[in-house]
Amino acid sequence: GFDDWGGFMLNLFLAVCSIVLCYPLGVLLALGRRSTLPLVRIVATMFIELIRGAPLFVLLLFANVALGFFVPENLVPSTSSRAIVVFTLFTAAYMAEIVRGGLQSVPTGQYEAAKALGLSPVRQTFLVVLPQAIRNVIPAQIGQLIALFKDTALAGVAMGLFELLQVTQAITAQEDFRGQGLIGETLAFGALLFWAVSYMMSRESQRFEQRLGVGTR
Repeated sequence: GFDDWGGFMLNLFLAVCSIVLCYPLGVLLALGRRSTLPLVRIVATMFIELIRGAPLFVLLLFANVALGFFVPENLVPSTSSRAIVVFTLFTAAYMAEIVRGGLQSVPTGQYEAAKALGLSPVRQTFLVVLPQAIRNVIPAQIGQLIALFKDTALAGVAMGLFELLQVTQAITAQEDFRGQGLIGETLAFGALLFWAVSYMMSRESQRFEQRLGVGTR
């Protein structure tokens, strides 16, 4: 299974799965927090505030250690799956606040224009308002996704997954390299890999903004 994966490939796998899952969930939470239905608004708000108020490291530890006390052993998902769920929920809570800020940045006239066209509330949101809101906060969204990718290193410390940071330590523990003080080089190489992917995500975000004309009239 995926628990047999290791190294940088595991970091990429955790990040990609979490990004794909957290984005739509974050959008739904943002819409839920602005909902006129009290129950939906309260549930979305409580979820966002609860998750944002808890340290990611603690949530990973809880998923790794404490989940077995509440769920039968044969039903407990794999460690990688638990890590993806935690990263997804944690990032979705932050993404929801970013999208909510984008929704607040859309001029009131856009809502009125959509209503004047006779669109239903759902079509107003998904065809007129939401695309503008997401477009307005692209930099903040990409910044949060980059942070998610870098946070995958915590899965090794909190959950024992053999991701890149654990690999850098395992290399220097081998007999051929023990005592040579190469931990600096291995950590620097690991940091370079993280930086390369983060930089690529940032550059692609800038190109995407240019294509959409963000910041221009």
